[in-house]
Amino acid sequence: MAEYRNYILNIPHLERPIIHDSCNILYPYCLAVEEILGLEVPERAKYMRVIASELNRCVYTQYWLGIYGIFLGHSTMFMWPMGDRELFIDLLEKMTGARVTHSYFVPGGVRNDIPANFEDVCLRQVNYFEKRIKEYADIFYDNPILIHRTEKTGILSREDAIRLGTTGSVLRASGVDFDVRKKEPYDVYEELDVHSNVLKEGDSLARSKIPWLDMLESCNIIRQALEKMPKSGSIRQKLKPNPRGGDVSVYKRVESGRGSLGCYIVSKNKPEPYRLKLSVPSFRNLIALPYLLKGEKLGNMPAVYWSLNYWPVEADR
Repeated sequence: MAEYRNYILNIPHLERPIIHDSCNILYPYCLAVEEILGLEVPERAKYMRVIASELNRCVYTQYWLGIYGIFLGHSTMFMWPMGDRELFIDLLEKMTGARVTHSYFVPGGVRNDIPANFEDVCLRQVNYFEKRIKEYADIFYDNPILIHRTEKTGILSREDAIRLGTTGSVLRASGVDFDVRKKEPYDVYEELDVHSNVLKEGDSLARSKIPWLDMLESCNIIRQALEKMPKSGSIRQKLKPNPRGGDVSVYKRVESGRGSLGCYIVSKNKPEPYRLKLSVPSFRNLIALPYLLKGEKLGNMPAVYWSLNYWPVEADR
């Protein structure tokens, strides 16, 4: 489908596999197109991308966590995240003009500038959100029922996590410290202090904790980006109609809410990609499921399955 549309018209289609994390699935695509077309993203736009990316990471994680609560029969674990995520959905709406699929990232920068009072509102919401999700430890992760359902179930060793090609929270819950934002920083992540959350247990409980810890880290990253972002300047390098790339192939990846998400584009000096391929974390993490379920009770399957930070539509893409 992407091979019949130019680089700009592909943007809305690429968001559909994971609408709750649309900024992060567009990120590697835009990075790849920018390299193909030789575009330089303005500094202010890079920081705005980071802010939108981290906000979207939290929005996705809250949705994932709420569904996990349903899988575990914990209704409060569903209601709290679903309510709290509205704080960041509202921020993304102020920033991008859309609540879900934002189409905010474009090759060369971002689609529009932020409102005049956005930085103050964003900082206030982030500070509240951070205090709020710290309360999750008492209600969810110290809950004896949740611990009983997830602790020591679906254990994935460090060696198997690497061998099976898992990524994101699944990989880091098994003791492997790999985060694309740190190992292969893109845009302005190398100018920010990014902490990678790692646990060693490799069970369903550890895999459910990593995304929660990542939300706290996202709050820290957003604060840094708000402080360092230039107060004025260009937000996008303008494109000519139907720009053409050279005869090149480019692969770029970012750290999404589920793990490493890559985009491979082959350009043949045309306004549209000759080939486009997405490498998505949901598919890679789902590969581990048959290995994790061996010897487990049938009742443990929901807890193990959803702890893989998996989104069905993204895996099918």
